[in-house]
Amino acid sequence: MAEDWQADLERWLAPYLEQLGNKTRRRMCPAYIAGLIGPGDRKSIQPMAARSSAVPYDRLHHFIGAGLWDSAPLEATLWSQADELVGGDGAWLIIDDTALPKKGKASVGVAPQYASALGKNANCQTLVSVTLASGEVPVMLSLRLFLPESWTSDAARMDKAGVPAPLREYRTKPEIAIEEIDRVMAAGVRFGSVLADAGYGLSAPFRQALSTRGLCWAVGIPRHQKVYPANVQLIFPVAGRGRPRMRHVPDVKSRAAHAMLEDAKWRQVSWRRGTKGRLAASFAALRVRIADGAPQRIGSAGAQHMPGEEAWLVGEHRSNGERKYYLSNLPADTPIKILAGTIKARWICEQAHRACQQLKEELGLDHFEGRSWTGLHRHALMTMMAYAFLQTRRIAQARRKKKSPRPAAATQPASSAPSHS
Repeated sequence: MAEDWQADLERWLAPYLEQLGNKTRRRMCPAYIAGLIGPGDRKSIQPMAARSSAVPYDRLHHFIGAGLWDSAPLEATLWSQADELVGGDGAWLIIDDTALPKKGKASVGVAPQYASALGKNANCQTLVSVTLASGEVPVMLSLRLFLPESWTSDAARMDKAGVPAPLREYRTKPEIAIEEIDRVMAAGVRFGSVLADAGYGLSAPFRQALSTRGLCWAVGIPRHQKVYPANVQLIFPVAGRGRPRMRHVPDVKSRAAHAMLEDAKWRQVSWRRGTKGRLAASFAALRVRIADGAPQRIGSAGAQHMPGEEAWLVGEHRSNGERKYYLSNLPADTPIKILAGTIKARWICEQAHRACQQLKEELGLDHFEGRSWTGLHRHALMTMMAYAFLQTRRIAQARRKKKSPRPAAATQPASSAPSHS
């Protein structure tokens, strides 16, 4: 079986190897990915080289850390294959991030910061992830390192880690996510909507950038996100004294998302069938204007955000008592069942999260021991290619099982089943 998958890997990698050109690099790439997929608890370069007699450590190390080759053509091939595998109008582009715990302070981007995987602050690297998913099949497209301000403010530190000059300015995670979405769209990857959790959904610039690009989106938000009723009006308040008002102000105050939905009509909605039956929860949905417009002083309320884009505010009451809140820019005539289905399509985010966990635990995403920007991103690309290969095999195997006919004996009554000597 091991020989089978390695032979399949060689064939599957053919379009990637064409992009590498150099004969040595065309040997190192399959060896590196086979090392990530193969047995062994540690998937850093030294133990992978030790487990294989085919490639020496120094060449494998040079291939990832110092070799002069461009990763962009390999990314383009990965994205093309992912689009062919799961892309389309029904696919989702999922934005998330993953933390790689690290010791010390020399590895590129490492700093004390919040690690979502650990649920606390830790010394780690944080990678913004972009995943294309359809049904229950996620394929990772991009992993881009977030650089904290402790790095972007230290030119010498970035020089030592080899951070490319165009990427040295401080960027928030949502800004990095938008840059990666632009790259994916420019490559022609097909998807219907963008999904993200509240870590990205609370960012007004992130939501606005998605809308500006004409993308449909559904994002989690914190319960205290401020919104206005959809019918909010902008008026000139009458000044009791002093100069008259020069700017419009809303005729009502903004309210927290959870407060806006307190008096809404809630209904039980089922969005799909799970392994234990229909999945359902209570949902409420209202059209609102998001309080993410330009800030303006509004009387005694002080500086407030003006009404921004109109969107759906969706609330979910789960059977365990947990309450969640979302925003989506789906059209105003969208039925609540479609809204719930879109919101709950975020369960694919959990599949994508499991993909990240598999990348880390089985394919060694967080095992990389180099310190450079180039080495880390090349290693991440190799893990994504390895994961895409495994997903391709899983889908092909599932299709073979679906097409294989049932045994004749299984389709006939026991009394009429043919006898065999």
